[in-house]
Amino acid sequence: MRFYLFFLLVLITIFSCKTEKNDVDVSGVEIKFTLKRFEKDFYKSDSSSLQNIKKEYPYLFPESFSDSLALQKIKSKEEQELYEETELVFPNDKFLTGELTLLFKHIKYYYPKFTTPKVVTLTSNIDYANRIILTDSLLLISLDAYLGKEHKFYNDFPKYVKETNTKNHLVVDVANAFINNQIPQEFKRAFIDKIIFEGKKLYLLDRYLPQINEHIKIGYSLEKLAWAKENEEQIWMYFIDKKLLFSTDTKLNKRFIENAPFSKFYQAHDNLSPGRIGVFIGWQIAKAYMQNNDVSLQEFLAKDTQEIFKNAKYKPKR
Repeated sequence: MRFYLFFLLVLITIFSCKTEKNDVDVSGVEIKFTLKRFEKDFYKSDSSSLQNIKKEYPYLFPESFSDSLALQKIKSKEEQELYEETELVFPNDKFLTGELTLLFKHIKYYYPKFTTPKVVTLTSNIDYANRIILTDSLLLISLDAYLGKEHKFYNDFPKYVKETNTKNHLVVDVANAFINNQIPQEFKRAFIDKIIFEGKKLYLLDRYLPQINEHIKIGYSLEKLAWAKENEEQIWMYFIDKKLLFSTDTKLNKRFIENAPFSKFYQAHDNLSPGRIGVFIGWQIAKAYMQNNDVSLQEFLAKDTQEIFKNAKYKPKR
Protein backbone atom coordinates (compact mmCIF):
# COMPACT_ATOMS: atom_id res chain seq x y z
CA MET A 1 0.00 0.00 0.00
CA ARG A 2 2.83 2.40 0.82
CA PHE A 3 4.50 1.63 -2.50
CA TYR A 4 1.22 2.26 -4.35
CA LEU A 5 0.76 5.64 -2.65
CA PHE A 6 4.36 6.61 -3.40
CA PHE A 7 3.92 5.62 -7.05
CA LEU A 8 0.69 7.62 -7.27
CA LEU A 9 2.38 10.69 -5.79
CA VAL A 10 5.20 10.40 -8.34
CA LEU A 11 2.69 10.22 -11.19
CA ILE A 12 0.78 13.23 -9.89
CA THR A 13 4.00 15.21 -9.55
CA ILE A 14 4.89 14.44 -13.15
CA PHE A 15 1.47 14.87 -14.72
CA SER A 16 -0.27 17.45 -12.54
CA CYS A 17 0.55 20.17 -15.07
CA LYS A 18 -2.15 20.74 -17.65
CA THR A 19 -1.78 18.94 -20.95
CA GLU A 20 -0.24 20.85 -23.84
CA LYS A 21 -3.58 21.37 -25.60
CA ASN A 22 -4.49 23.90 -22.92
CA ASP A 23 -1.26 25.81 -23.42
CA VAL A 24 -0.99 28.40 -26.14
CA ASP A 25 1.85 30.27 -27.77
CA VAL A 26 2.00 33.66 -26.09
CA SER A 27 5.48 34.58 -27.31
CA GLY A 28 4.01 37.17 -29.65
CA VAL A 29 1.77 38.76 -27.03
CA GLU A 30 3.19 42.08 -25.90
CA ILE A 31 2.51 43.41 -22.43
CA LYS A 32 4.03 46.17 -20.35
CA PHE A 33 3.63 46.84 -16.66
CA THR A 34 5.47 48.58 -13.86
CA LEU A 35 6.55 46.81 -10.70
CA LYS A 36 7.26 48.89 -7.59
CA ARG A 37 8.68 47.45 -4.37
CA PHE A 38 7.10 49.63 -1.69
CA GLU A 39 8.52 47.55 1.17
CA LYS A 40 12.07 48.17 -0.09
CA ASP A 41 11.52 51.91 -0.41
CA PHE A 42 9.62 52.27 2.85
CA TYR A 43 11.82 50.29 5.23
CA LYS A 44 14.98 51.90 3.90
CA SER A 45 13.61 55.41 4.28
CA ASP A 46 14.08 57.92 7.12
CA SER A 47 12.62 61.25 8.16
CA SER A 48 14.27 63.07 5.26
CA SER A 49 13.19 60.67 2.50
CA LEU A 50 9.73 59.79 3.83
CA GLN A 51 8.01 62.65 2.03
CA ASN A 52 9.23 61.36 -1.32
CA ILE A 53 7.88 57.92 -0.48
CA LYS A 54 4.50 59.42 0.38
CA LYS A 55 4.38 61.23 -2.95
CA GLU A 56 5.21 58.07 -4.86
CA TYR A 57 2.69 55.89 -2.98
CA PRO A 58 -0.09 58.27 -1.83
CA TYR A 59 -2.69 55.46 -1.76
CA LEU A 60 -0.70 53.70 0.99
CA PHE A 61 -0.67 56.72 3.31
CA PRO A 62 -4.16 57.49 4.62
CA GLU A 63 -4.61 60.65 6.65
CA SER A 64 -4.66 58.66 9.88
CA PHE A 65 -1.16 57.33 9.11
CA SER A 66 0.92 60.22 10.41
CA ASP A 67 4.63 60.71 9.77
CA SER A 68 5.41 59.82 13.38
CA LEU A 69 3.54 56.52 13.07
CA ALA A 70 5.30 55.80 9.78
CA LEU A 71 8.75 56.41 11.31
CA GLN A 72 7.82 54.33 14.32
CA LYS A 73 6.86 51.49 11.98
CA ILE A 74 10.15 51.80 10.07
CA LYS A 75 12.20 51.62 13.27
CA SER A 76 10.25 48.70 14.75
CA LYS A 77 12.43 45.59 15.24
CA GLU A 78 9.47 43.33 14.42
CA GLU A 79 8.71 45.26 11.24
CA GLN A 80 12.33 45.21 10.17
CA GLU A 81 12.52 41.46 10.77
CA LEU A 82 9.43 40.96 8.63
CA TYR A 83 11.00 43.04 5.88
CA GLU A 84 14.35 41.22 6.12
CA GLU A 85 12.68 37.80 5.94
CA THR A 86 10.73 38.94 2.90
CA GLU A 87 13.95 40.12 1.28
CA LEU A 88 15.45 36.64 1.69
CA VAL A 89 12.65 35.12 -0.38
CA PHE A 90 12.21 38.01 -2.84
CA PRO A 91 15.65 39.67 -3.03
CA ASN A 92 15.04 41.06 -6.51
CA ASP A 93 12.30 41.42 -9.11
CA LYS A 94 13.26 38.49 -11.34
CA PHE A 95 10.80 35.92 -9.97
CA LEU A 96 7.90 38.36 -9.70
CA THR A 97 8.44 39.84 -13.15
CA GLY A 98 8.74 36.42 -14.77
CA GLU A 99 5.61 35.00 -13.15
CA LEU A 100 3.45 38.07 -13.72
CA THR A 101 4.63 38.56 -17.30
CA LEU A 102 3.60 35.02 -18.26
CA LEU A 103 0.25 35.38 -16.48
CA PHE A 104 -0.53 38.73 -18.08
CA LYS A 105 0.37 37.39 -21.53
CA HIS A 106 -2.08 34.53 -21.13
CA ILE A 107 -4.84 36.82 -19.90
CA LYS A 108 -4.29 39.16 -22.85
CA TYR A 109 -4.26 36.22 -25.26
CA TYR A 110 -7.79 35.30 -24.20
CA TYR A 111 -8.94 38.87 -23.50
CA PRO A 112 -7.22 41.16 -26.04
CA LYS A 113 -8.65 44.28 -24.38
CA PHE A 114 -6.92 43.41 -21.10
CA THR A 115 -4.80 46.22 -19.68
CA THR A 116 -2.11 45.47 -17.15
CA PRO A 117 -2.34 47.13 -13.75
CA LYS A 118 0.42 48.90 -11.89
CA VAL A 119 1.94 46.29 -9.56
CA VAL A 120 3.08 47.25 -6.06
CA THR A 121 4.51 44.83 -3.51
CA LEU A 122 4.47 45.41 0.23
CA THR A 123 4.29 43.74 3.62
CA SER A 124 1.04 43.79 5.56
CA ASN A 125 1.82 41.99 8.81
CA ILE A 126 0.66 38.78 7.12
CA ASP A 127 -2.89 39.94 6.49
CA TYR A 128 -3.88 36.56 5.07
CA ALA A 129 -7.38 37.56 3.99
CA ASN A 130 -6.14 40.55 1.98
CA ARG A 131 -2.83 39.36 0.60
CA ILE A 132 -3.90 40.30 -2.93
CA ILE A 133 -5.85 43.50 -3.61
CA LEU A 134 -6.88 44.30 -7.18
CA THR A 135 -8.51 47.47 -8.45
CA ASP A 136 -9.02 48.64 -12.04
CA SER A 137 -5.47 49.93 -12.34
CA LEU A 138 -3.59 48.75 -9.26
CA LEU A 139 -2.47 45.34 -7.99
CA LEU A 140 -1.17 45.12 -4.41
CA ILE A 141 0.74 41.99 -3.38
CA SER A 142 1.62 41.29 0.26
CA LEU A 143 4.88 39.38 -0.07
CA ASP A 144 5.04 38.44 3.60
CA ALA A 145 2.22 35.94 2.98
CA TYR A 146 4.45 33.88 0.67
CA LEU A 147 7.59 33.08 2.66
CA GLY A 148 7.20 29.28 2.66
CA LYS A 149 4.81 26.97 4.46
CA GLU A 150 7.41 26.05 7.09
CA HIS A 151 8.32 29.64 7.91
CA LYS A 152 8.30 30.52 11.60
CA PHE A 153 5.92 33.43 11.02
CA TYR A 154 3.19 30.92 10.17
CA ASN A 155 3.65 28.60 13.14
CA ASP A 156 0.17 29.38 14.45
CA PHE A 157 -1.52 28.91 11.08
CA PRO A 158 -3.48 25.68 10.42
CA LYS A 159 -1.63 23.25 8.17
CA TYR A 160 -4.13 23.56 5.31
CA VAL A 161 -3.69 27.34 5.36
CA LYS A 162 0.12 27.19 5.48
CA GLU A 163 0.04 24.98 2.39
CA THR A 164 -0.59 28.10 0.27
CA ASN A 165 1.95 30.38 1.99
CA THR A 166 4.62 29.72 -0.64
CA LYS A 167 6.05 31.86 -3.43
CA ASN A 168 4.65 29.41 -6.00
CA HIS A 169 1.12 30.22 -4.83
CA LEU A 170 1.57 33.95 -5.32
CA VAL A 171 0.80 33.98 -9.05
CA VAL A 172 -2.20 31.68 -8.45
CA ASP A 173 -3.68 34.17 -6.01
CA VAL A 174 -3.06 37.00 -8.46
CA ALA A 175 -4.72 35.05 -11.28
CA ASN A 176 -7.69 34.25 -9.04
CA ALA A 177 -8.13 37.95 -8.28
CA PHE A 178 -8.55 38.63 -12.01
CA ILE A 179 -10.79 35.58 -12.49
CA ASN A 180 -13.12 36.67 -9.69
CA ASN A 181 -13.60 39.95 -11.57
CA GLN A 182 -14.04 38.30 -14.96
CA ILE A 183 -16.59 35.61 -14.08
CA PRO A 184 -19.80 37.15 -12.67
CA GLN A 185 -20.95 35.61 -9.41
CA GLU A 186 -23.92 33.26 -9.74
CA PHE A 187 -26.46 33.12 -6.96
CA LYS A 188 -27.96 29.72 -7.61
CA ARG A 189 -28.68 27.65 -4.54
CA ALA A 190 -28.23 24.06 -5.73
CA PHE A 191 -25.03 22.32 -4.67
CA ILE A 192 -24.24 21.19 -8.23
CA ASP A 193 -24.51 24.79 -9.49
CA LYS A 194 -22.12 25.99 -6.82
CA ILE A 195 -19.42 23.39 -7.44
CA ILE A 196 -19.57 23.78 -11.23
CA PHE A 197 -19.28 27.55 -10.85
CA GLU A 198 -16.11 27.03 -8.81
CA GLY A 199 -14.97 24.49 -11.39
CA LYS A 200 -15.35 27.07 -14.18
CA LYS A 201 -12.99 29.37 -12.30
CA LEU A 202 -10.41 26.63 -11.86
CA TYR A 203 -10.66 25.73 -15.53
CA LEU A 204 -9.95 29.35 -16.44
CA LEU A 205 -7.01 29.17 -14.03
CA ASP A 206 -5.78 26.18 -16.06
CA ARG A 207 -5.77 28.35 -19.17
CA TYR A 208 -4.07 31.30 -17.48
CA LEU A 209 -1.42 29.21 -15.71
CA PRO A 210 -0.80 26.06 -17.77
CA GLN A 211 2.70 25.77 -16.30
CA ILE A 212 1.49 25.52 -12.69
CA ASN A 213 0.84 22.12 -11.09
CA GLU A 214 -2.73 21.18 -10.23
CA HIS A 215 -2.15 20.78 -6.50
CA ILE A 216 -0.86 24.35 -6.30
CA LYS A 217 -3.84 25.71 -8.26
CA ILE A 218 -6.36 24.19 -5.88
CA GLY A 219 -4.21 24.66 -2.76
CA TYR A 220 -3.75 20.99 -1.87
CA SER A 221 -0.66 19.10 -0.79
CA LEU A 222 0.40 16.36 -3.19
CA GLU A 223 -0.91 13.79 -0.73
CA LYS A 224 -4.34 15.43 -0.58
CA LEU A 225 -4.54 15.67 -4.37
CA ALA A 226 -3.61 11.99 -4.60
CA TRP A 227 -6.48 11.17 -2.25
CA ALA A 228 -8.93 13.22 -4.32
CA LYS A 229 -7.91 11.52 -7.57
CA GLU A 230 -7.90 8.04 -6.04
CA ASN A 231 -11.37 8.50 -4.54
CA GLU A 232 -13.02 10.58 -7.27
CA GLU A 233 -15.60 7.92 -8.18
CA GLN A 234 -16.51 7.25 -4.55
CA ILE A 235 -16.93 10.97 -3.87
CA TRP A 236 -19.26 11.36 -6.84
CA MET A 237 -21.31 8.33 -5.82
CA TYR A 238 -21.57 9.72 -2.28
CA PHE A 239 -22.99 12.99 -3.64
CA ILE A 240 -25.52 11.02 -5.70
CA ASP A 241 -26.47 8.48 -3.03
CA LYS A 242 -26.99 11.20 -0.41
CA LYS A 243 -29.03 13.24 -2.92
CA LEU A 244 -26.74 16.25 -2.51
CA LEU A 245 -26.45 17.42 -6.12
CA PHE A 246 -29.68 19.42 -6.16
CA SER A 247 -29.80 20.13 -2.44
CA THR A 248 -30.00 23.76 -1.35
CA ASP A 249 -28.74 23.01 2.17
CA THR A 250 -26.24 25.79 2.95
CA LYS A 251 -24.38 23.49 5.35
CA LEU A 252 -22.91 21.82 2.27
CA ASN A 253 -20.83 24.95 1.67
CA LYS A 254 -18.74 24.38 4.78
CA ARG A 255 -18.63 20.63 4.26
CA PHE A 256 -17.46 20.59 0.65
CA ILE A 257 -16.86 24.07 -0.84
CA GLU A 258 -15.25 26.43 1.66
CA ASN A 259 -11.59 26.23 2.64
CA ALA A 260 -11.15 23.69 5.44
CA PRO A 261 -8.63 21.11 6.72
CA PHE A 262 -10.78 18.30 5.29
CA SER A 263 -14.18 17.62 3.77
CA LYS A 264 -16.97 16.32 5.98
CA PHE A 265 -18.53 13.07 4.80
CA TYR A 266 -19.21 12.14 8.43
CA GLN A 267 -17.12 9.02 8.05
CA ALA A 268 -14.23 7.58 10.03
CA HIS A 269 -11.40 8.75 7.79
CA ASP A 270 -12.59 12.21 6.80
CA ASN A 271 -9.27 13.66 7.94
CA LEU A 272 -7.54 11.98 4.98
CA SER A 273 -9.57 14.04 2.53
CA PRO A 274 -8.74 17.59 1.43
CA GLY A 275 -11.12 20.46 2.02
CA ARG A 276 -13.18 21.87 -0.86
CA ILE A 277 -13.65 18.42 -2.39
CA GLY A 278 -16.83 19.66 -4.07
CA VAL A 279 -14.73 22.27 -5.84
CA PHE A 280 -12.38 19.53 -7.03
CA ILE A 281 -15.35 17.61 -8.48
CA GLY A 282 -16.69 20.77 -10.12
CA TRP A 283 -13.28 21.22 -11.72
CA GLN A 284 -13.41 17.71 -13.18
CA ILE A 285 -16.91 18.37 -14.56
CA ALA A 286 -15.67 21.56 -16.23
CA LYS A 287 -12.76 19.67 -17.80
CA ALA A 288 -15.11 16.94 -19.02
CA TYR A 289 -17.41 19.50 -20.62
CA MET A 290 -14.58 21.10 -22.55
CA GLN A 291 -13.29 17.70 -23.66
CA ASN A 292 -16.71 16.61 -24.93
CA ASN A 293 -18.00 19.85 -26.46
CA ASP A 294 -16.62 21.99 -29.27
CA VAL A 295 -16.87 25.47 -27.72
CA SER A 296 -14.47 28.34 -27.20
CA LEU A 297 -13.27 29.35 -23.77
CA GLN A 298 -15.47 32.45 -23.79
CA GLU A 299 -18.51 30.39 -24.84
CA PHE A 300 -17.83 27.93 -22.04
CA LEU A 301 -17.56 30.64 -19.41
CA ALA A 302 -20.91 32.07 -20.54
CA LYS A 303 -22.66 28.69 -20.28
CA ASP A 304 -25.24 28.09 -17.58
CA THR A 305 -23.99 25.67 -14.92
CA GLN A 306 -26.94 23.34 -15.52
CA GLU A 307 -26.12 23.18 -19.22
CA ILE A 308 -22.54 22.30 -18.36
CA PHE A 309 -23.74 19.57 -16.00
CA LYS A 310 -26.09 18.04 -18.58
CA ASN A 311 -23.59 18.05 -21.46
CA ALA A 312 -20.32 17.31 -19.65
CA LYS A 313 -20.83 13.52 -19.85
CA TYR A 314 -18.80 13.40 -16.68
CA LYS A 315 -17.65 9.94 -15.67
CA PRO A 316 -15.32 9.80 -12.67
CA LYS A 317 -12.11 7.88 -13.07
CA ARG A 318 -12.26 4.39 -11.61
